[in-house]
Amino acid sequence: MTPELAFEDLTVGRVFDLGTTVVDRDEMLAFARRFDPQPFHVDEEAGKASIFGALAASGWFTASLWMRAYADGVLARATSLGSPGGDEIAWPAPVFADDELAASMEVLEARRSRSRPGLGLVRLRGRLHRADVEVYRASFTGMFGARG
Repeated sequence: MTPELAFEDLTVGRVFDLGTTVVDRDEMLAFARRFDPQPFHVDEEAGKASIFGALAASGWFTASLWMRAYADGVLARATSLGSPGGDEIAWPAPVFADDELAASMEVLEARRSRSRPGLGLVRLRGRLHRADVEVYRASFTGMFGARG
């Protein structure tokens, strides 16, 4: 099957709507217990007493929600060749169980590799929003195969 999206389709300024997801409390807690067991992520009372005022999702869990939306909305239908990394990750507002989050991705820069002309390097910004509040932001480089 030929991928629908290749380097040439990732033009500067293009924004991808990656859909919405609702934060599942059980998944949020299971993730925190395994990977980020800070009290305000795993204990209801500690969450209430924290700066967040309630049990809050780990930022890494929030990042994984965005990654799933990106994988389903872009990577599954693209010539993706991985990523060498990024230079920004931010959680400007907390995320809570049952929040509905909208995911998006914007193309910031795109260029062909000088050493591998069949490879495109694309600087991307991922975002998650709850209503009008940004809860996650990341900028990174994606590598995508070119058609020509």
